[in-house]
Amino acid sequence: MDYFLIYKPFQVLSQFTSTDGKLCLKDILHVPNDVYPVGRLDYDSEGLLLITNDKSINQQLLNPVFAHQRSYWVQVDGAITESAISALCKGVSINVDGKIYKTKPAKLEILPDTLEVPERNPPIRFRKNIPTSWVAIQITEGKNRQVRKMFAQVGFPVLRLIRAKLGKYSVHQMQPGDCLSLTAAEVQEGFFR
Repeated sequence: MDYFLIYKPFQVLSQFTSTDGKLCLKDILHVPNDVYPVGRLDYDSEGLLLITNDKSINQQLLNPVFAHQRSYWVQVDGAITESAISALCKGVSINVDGKIYKTKPAKLEILPDTLEVPERNPPIRFRKNIPTSWVAIQITEGKNRQVRKMFAQVGFPVLRLIRAKLGKYSVHQMQPGDCLSLTAAEVQEGFFR
């Protein structure tokens, strides 16, 4: 079995086939043909993504029964408020497939403005009169565009979204496009212990 942990760059599809001429994983990685991503990251999101040909991993990481944690660094438009953080910690109502869905409670932490992240290409637009905030959020579910919808619900649109942690693995010391080969033991240790 093959296991790869990648830092998916911004504006790359989380799949190996392109649609509408967009970049996809095949364009940035040199991995065996039979691997696939476990889960997804939106085209306009970046960060950690596990790629494997081990079908049992998919069930273990994505089945809601296992409540696998996902951690994101989120840059939002505006100075985030304590009331917004409190609401997100309790769970908010978002639209999922045309139905109202109450998210599970999340863990949040305001991050320093000095958070070191790789440059994004193209960069976030800069507006000197409107501040931005970085927030870490940890959730155990993965509805479509959930983190973006959660922050929009409390009045803070997402400017940049990075999946910063999967299991014990972190984007620290990684750059967009980096790919690490893992052993089966490292996957078990890193995701399931």
